[in-house]
Amino acid sequence: MTSRWVKSSYSGTGSACVEWAPHAASTTGMVPVRDSKNTTGPTLAVPAGAFAAFVDGVKSGSLHR
Repeated sequence: MTSRWVKSSYSGTGSACVEWAPHAASTTGMVPVRDSKNTTGPTLAVPAGAFAAFVDGVKSGSLHR
């Protein structure tokens, strides 16, 4: 099965984005993440719970440099 890759709606039409395949988590428990500039390059496999916590942190503004 080919994963459907998505990126933030805040990303423009450029290719300086991070993409992820959220539907993969339902079968693997992992969310693949890749660089939109290199779609055939390596991917990171992030545990679904950790990815959800990261997204929640970004949305809430609780992540700081």
